[in-house]
Amino acid sequence: MRETIAAIATAIVPEQGSVGIVRLSGEKATAIAQILFHAPGQQPWDTHRILYGFIRHPKTQTIIDEALLLLMFAPRSYTREDVVEFHCHGGIMAVQQVLHLCLEEGAKLAQPGEFTLRAFLNGRLDLSQAESISDLVGARSQQAAQSAIAGLQGKLAAPIRHLRANCLDILAEVEARIDFEDDLPPLDESAIRSQLEQVLDNVTQLLATADRGELLRTGLKVAIVGRPNVGKSSLLNAWSRSDRAIVTALPGTTRDVVESQLVVGGIPVQVLDTAGIRETEDQVEKIGVARSRSAAQRADLVLLTIDAQAGWTVADQEIYDQVSADRPLILVINKIDLIDPAHPPDSPPFIQKTVHTAAAHHHGIDQLEQTILSTLQTGQLQAANLDVAINQRQAAALTNAKIALQQVQATIADQLPLDFWTIDLRMAIQSLSEILGEDVTESVLNRIFSRFCIGK
Repeated sequence: MRETIAAIATAIVPEQGSVGIVRLSGEKATAIAQILFHAPGQQPWDTHRILYGFIRHPKTQTIIDEALLLLMFAPRSYTREDVVEFHCHGGIMAVQQVLHLCLEEGAKLAQPGEFTLRAFLNGRLDLSQAESISDLVGARSQQAAQSAIAGLQGKLAAPIRHLRANCLDILAEVEARIDFEDDLPPLDESAIRSQLEQVLDNVTQLLATADRGELLRTGLKVAIVGRPNVGKSSLLNAWSRSDRAIVTALPGTTRDVVESQLVVGGIPVQVLDTAGIRETEDQVEKIGVARSRSAAQRADLVLLTIDAQAGWTVADQEIYDQVSADRPLILVINKIDLIDPAHPPDSPPFIQKTVHTAAAHHHGIDQLEQTILSTLQTGQLQAANLDVAINQRQAAALTNAKIALQQVQATIADQLPLDFWTIDLRMAIQSLSEILGEDVTESVLNRIFSRFCIGK
């Protein structure tokens, strides 16, 4: 029998949040609730009922909070165990006192993700659905949330189960010929080849969503770099539609990295407005320039911003040489409104993507976003037309399955005995099973669920 676990299931911030929830799951959950919760009148303690009452200290009978109690008995609960939730007033003190009383009455403090782990172990969710819950909680864009919902609804699990079933069918055909060769007609090798090719195509389509999934989960880090006074802060303000950065005519106004969180094409984007990169004797500005270079080196994409009036300068070339290694770069020619539009400045031939902006007037921002999406090749990432986007663990398992299936094809081509076919077929089946959690080690489960919040 598993211990009854308890945890605070909502974010707790002083003076914020109207409701705080303490959740219990396990055999003693209802008994603990009956000790702590007084429901006046004749309110029935039935499953899927909400009771009104007071939480009291069991020894002193001191009222801790006026609250609601939600009852969900097994198996019709999130964990398929008895689950109760104390819906207290928000803040810190009420929920912390209630949690402490639950622990005093025999509950154990839940580990991160332990509620969802129990839902998985009790068969309510497969492992891909459990991971989708974590993705949903951490989603930073509507597109990321929709992808997580699709995974929670089984839109990843369903094709994985179908692929696994196809592999099992192929394995059964092969093993039948090994065990009952004299009683069955010869193996249809061409049909087996066709089935393997179809499975491989489907695995490849799923793998194509890995990059998109990584972008949806972790987002994109973009650094705006350039010389002082080329309009980097104006570009950030126009893009974020705010006044995050100070804008003046004085060079070197931005002394540190200023951040803004945006969503572009459904992808979370962290934009870093950096200090102007130049040689300076000002010690504070030197620190800002060093941080600018560091931010550019950590960024996924660099927006090298130049002044349209000055054109491409020696200083711009030096900055390009410092920040362009091993990462995508877009040249932003700003202040285009201050020059003759018929004679825009030329871009260096080694720069592939250029955008013209007038950040002070909010012009060119749409083109900038489209160029960023083009750089990421999101159109190709969405070409599979799948709602889901796999994570790194799932991508690794699918890659192993793909390698195993390709090895089966090579084995057939080399005309090796049927026994050799089964080795890699079993490996492919095992890899697909790992995605659903049907063949996964305890250490892998611990690593996955340790990333969840404690109340989930």
